[in-house]
Amino acid sequence: MKYVPHKYQQIALEKILNTPKVGLLLDMGLGKTVVTLTAIEDLIYNRFEISKVLVIAPLRVAEDTWSREADKWDHLKELRISKVLGTVSQRRRALMQEADIYIINRENVVWLTNELSSVGDSWDFDMVVIDELSSFKSSKAQRFKALKRYITRSNRVVGLTGTPAPNGLIDLWSQIYLLDGGERLGRTITGYRERYFLPDKRNQTTVFSYKPKKESEQAIYDKISDICVSMSAEDWLEMPERIDSVQHVKLSTSEFKMYEEFEKDQYMKFIQGEITATNAAALTNKLLQFANGAMYFDDGSYTITSDKKLDALAEIVDTSQGQPILCFYSYRHDCERILKKFKNAKKLCDANDIEKWNKGEIPLLLAHPAGAGHGLNLQTGGNIIVWFGLTWSLELYQQANARLYRQGQKNTVIIHHLITDGTVDARVLTSLQSKSDVQNELLDSLKEKYGGGL
Repeated sequence: MKYVPHKYQQIALEKILNTPKVGLLLDMGLGKTVVTLTAIEDLIYNRFEISKVLVIAPLRVAEDTWSREADKWDHLKELRISKVLGTVSQRRRALMQEADIYIINRENVVWLTNELSSVGDSWDFDMVVIDELSSFKSSKAQRFKALKRYITRSNRVVGLTGTPAPNGLIDLWSQIYLLDGGERLGRTITGYRERYFLPDKRNQTTVFSYKPKKESEQAIYDKISDICVSMSAEDWLEMPERIDSVQHVKLSTSEFKMYEEFEKDQYMKFIQGEITATNAAALTNKLLQFANGAMYFDDGSYTITSDKKLDALAEIVDTSQGQPILCFYSYRHDCERILKKFKNAKKLCDANDIEKWNKGEIPLLLAHPAGAGHGLNLQTGGNIIVWFGLTWSLELYQQANARLYRQGQKNTVIIHHLITDGTVDARVLTSLQSKSDVQNELLDSLKEKYGGGL
């Protein structure tokens, strides 16, 4: 296909070409991949500024999206891509190949830095592209620490994400550090917190979260505005209508009584022990399992608590009258129980499933948001999403919805949320909505900085 960039893509392209270290905070569906590949092609074959590019991406995106996009457009045909994936020996062979672009999944970043260190400190990538920059939001993660040591050796860095601050502005420090080495937000996360934040939720010994000081938000936006550009789909695309629906699931009297007793019992154990973020997550996790209809035992087996969500899903399947449905689940037992009840359901496993879905050959496709949340183009296969169980992660939630609600979707997208009344389910939805406000303020501020549709 011949590539004719849209206006917003041309603006993003020029930003990459003119800004050596840049963050593109682009909504899902705006074509981040083709824009970046176009910039790479220009920088290698026209401007002769770079010769070797490392792309770091989620596994499925690394396996499929970048190479598929390069094959799709005429002007990208000459780009040589090597996928540094698979076993250790397969990855080593891929690194030895002559290529323009080397693509690795983010889980193997630590391996890559160790591998290159062991053969003479041979980090020789002129440019690094981090697809889904927000997956490096934790300054404590090994992948961040490994990349931090080497990325300053690359002359160009591009960070791509649609969700830069999924849990608040505290997430920005490590992402911006990978772009500028600490020039704008400081060289340490501790210094960043002290300058811009105050402790929020805490107990006597532990701070669980931070909130921005007065006027800190604008100060942060101003600091990063010269290297970051923000675009939202609603400003630039004629998007289809989106309908968000809450489907209330009611437990039986006995089931709800059991839930309340379990919730009280688990909470009492929680407050009697050492209250940590890990314990809080474990407590919530158990309650969400119960609300979904099953709970795990320590040995990995599980017990059924209710079939009400399965019944609610069945109603949606019936009323959809044969239209394909993309269903996001939370736990393995969710997937197993759905597959058992719906004989025509299929779990998303590989590129073959994606192809069948887009051809309309899978009536009910089951996917986990962590595995299907980034980079997969599923919009031609259907327009109905069901959240059997929600995720706490705003990033995964938004990215998962964008598998169908994106450019190229021709029908109204309907997103059903199965919420078990009186349970922690409703809190998850509220949390997603409140986190979204923080992130949207960041994106809106950058839009105001650049004016117009930015």
